[in-house]
Amino acid sequence: MASDADLVGTDAAGRAAVTIVDHGVGNLGSLKNALARVGATAVVSSDPDEVARAERIILAGVGAFDRAMSRLNASGLGEAIILAAQRGTPVAGVCLGMQLLLDGSDEGQLPGLGLIHGRATRFPSEIGGRRLLVPHMGWSGTTPAKPSALCPALSSNSRFYFVHSFAAEARDEQDVLAWTTYGLRYASAVERENIIGVQFHPEKSHRYGLAVLRDFAESKA
Repeated sequence: MASDADLVGTDAAGRAAVTIVDHGVGNLGSLKNALARVGATAVVSSDPDEVARAERIILAGVGAFDRAMSRLNASGLGEAIILAAQRGTPVAGVCLGMQLLLDGSDEGQLPGLGLIHGRATRFPSEIGGRRLLVPHMGWSGTTPAKPSALCPALSSNSRFYFVHSFAAEARDEQDVLAWTTYGLRYASAVERENIIGVQFHPEKSHRYGLAVLRDFAESKA
């Protein structure tokens, strides 16, 4: 019987299969189901060799930065993602996965994957003397900073569901794909060539998130 890994390829419509990296942090089932809803062939893999030769990669997850990075490093999945990215494979980071694409996080000590230069920093507890509730939880709007090659749905104003305490600060503002304001303005999406990261949860963002997932599954490297 074929396993998920055996199904990696393209679907009947010619869309490239999306490989979701299973590094043991986070529930990936809802993300896989959301991809299926937009007609994408999605597989989940914890095998570095399978990830390295994937046609599309999504790195998702929730929780602590160092815990996720230590699992990626120990399993060889981190190296596999970097190698695939260097070959031009489209790679998307979602929520914690977006932060893992960066150079590092103020939450931990380990270096990130370094595919997008920048750091994740914690939201302040107050701004201008007013308390800021952390984590940022709920629906917020996004304002595009530039057109997206991988996810055109992010090239216009939209709204998505967020749950996070840390936000990305891109070293090069040209890598910022979309901005969101929660107390302060931060990069809620980043993109550099074949690498994209989104801080929100597309699988929880109804039609807006499904449009992003559809774009990624259908985009060209």
